[in-house]
Formats: sequence, structure tokens, C-alpha cells
Amino acid sequence: MANQRQVVDARYMGDYKVWLQFDDGRTGVVDLADDLWGEERESLRDRDMFSDVYVDRGRATIAWWNGAEFAPEYLYQKLNQVH
Repeated sequence: MANQRQVVDARYMGDYKVWLQFDDGRTGVVDLADDLWGEERESLRDRDMFSDVYVDRGRATIAWWNGAEFAPEYLYQKLNQVH
């Protein structure tokens, strides 16, 4: 089984975009505009709330104070699509 990728740094880039750095050194920007659905994530359509993204070191991914998060594997795959 492959090691799970971990988000080690994240920065809000405007709109619904987040710059990410993973533990293997891969970096890039993910656009999460099309992913903000469901009970926890719909509130992130408020850009002020979305911009409050942080790295949750315990879960090794990005998260928000309302409990919303994205699986690091999903973010890594989405980042691969950008490159």
C-alpha cells in the first residue's frame, strides 16, 4: 500500500483556489469551486469563510473551522490534473 500523501502547507489564493505543498515536495494550485456541495462544504461558498483555510496537521489535509475538509488523496489527484 502506498503511503498516504500529506498536505504540509497551504495558502489561500483568491476565489476558491488554494496553493498546496505535499510531503513529497509537489506544489500547485487546486480550484475547489466545483467541489463546494454537501452540508459541510456549501457554507464555504462564502469566500470569507473559504479564505480561512488551514492545514490540519492531525488529518494531514486542509480544513476549515466549520469541520469541512478534503481528503489529501483527492487534493493530490486534483493537483496532478493541473500539472
